[in-house]
Amino acid sequence: MSPLPAPSPQSLIRKAPAAAVKAAVEAHGRYMKGLPGGRRATLAYLDLSHFELDGADLSEADLTGALLAGASLRGAILDRAVLYGADLRDADLRGARLTRVDMRGAYLRGANLSGADLSGCDLREGLTAVQDGAEGFRLLRHAEDGAGLDYALLKGAKMSGAQMSGAFARAADLTDADLSGATLSGARLNNATMNRVDMTGADIFGADLSGALLRRAVLTGVDTSGANLEDADLAEVLRAPPPLIYVDDQPLHELLEAHEAFCASGGAKGRAANIPQVDFRPLRRLKGRKLSGLAAPGAIFFGMDLEGVELQGANLVGADLRGANLRKADLRGARLADADLARADLSGAKLGPLVIGEGRALRADLTRAILRGANLSGASAARARLIGADLSRASLAGCDLRGAELPEGFVAK
Repeated sequence: MSPLPAPSPQSLIRKAPAAAVKAAVEAHGRYMKGLPGGRRATLAYLDLSHFELDGADLSEADLTGALLAGASLRGAILDRAVLYGADLRDADLRGARLTRVDMRGAYLRGANLSGADLSGCDLREGLTAVQDGAEGFRLLRHAEDGAGLDYALLKGAKMSGAQMSGAFARAADLTDADLSGATLSGARLNNATMNRVDMTGADIFGADLSGALLRRAVLTGVDTSGANLEDADLAEVLRAPPPLIYVDDQPLHELLEAHEAFCASGGAKGRAANIPQVDFRPLRRLKGRKLSGLAAPGAIFFGMDLEGVELQGANLVGADLRGANLRKADLRGARLADADLARADLSGAKLGPLVIGEGRALRADLTRAILRGANLSGASAARARLIGADLSRASLAGCDLRGAELPEGFVAK
């Protein structure tokens, strides 16, 4: 089998036989598992354009300056790999894992990174200087317009803690992306689509966000004073809530305590809560609370801990539950039409019908609900109404959907 070619003084980018690349990837897989015959893959400056590497484990591999234009790396694992100065234009990296990858100076124009995990990734600018016998040192450039994420697709990508100082991401699509704690100082994000992006605690000083779409973006703990937001669409952005929430001069936590008493006593004590459009975030967590029948349409529960909460028959129409922890929550018969549950963890949740009498049951209603990237593994959603719901990138492994009304054309995988 042909070994991978050595660098040539005439050209830094080298051609590689497909068989040699396959052997190198397989040996790297053994290396990562500590098996005999394993060897770390060194694929630096190789021409791997249009190669099919779906699902490959290339964690910690050296892909410095590699030419991966148009390559398919869907679901690939590239954690802690080196992609410094690599050319990934138009590459398919949907669902790939790229945590803590060195991607300084990488060229990602038009790449599809939807649903990819780039947590802690370094996407800052970077230049590669190479020695040339005729010209001395020269810069390696894959394209004349430089490095960046211009026009890249990053829908639902996890980019928490990413380093993007001075990065180019003009007209990129970052819808639903998680940029919490990311460093975006000096980044060029003009005309980017960033609707519903989570930028909690991000540093955007000196960033150019002019003309960007930031509808329903989360800007909690973000200082926007030093950023260029000219002509940006900031409709319905979510900022930090007040430390205490009052409803009709009564603290929110007291209203919930009265509601719990009402539920526990069968209506003999306390009072049922009807609190639309309320921001519950100051309470931080509602884990295990007994809130059956709660009426809180349009309420905000963004990122909250609601594990094991009892919300049977609750009215949560249009509620914001993005990124909420709803593991093992009881939502039988709950009204969640138009609710936003993007990236929510609903694993093991109960979303089936709620029996309210002999031969009578309320079905969970998630009509038009947004469940993009939500985790519904092991959930019970029998007979649930999911008409018009958005289930793209949702995890449905082991989810019981028997008798459910599913979106038109949807096929459970």
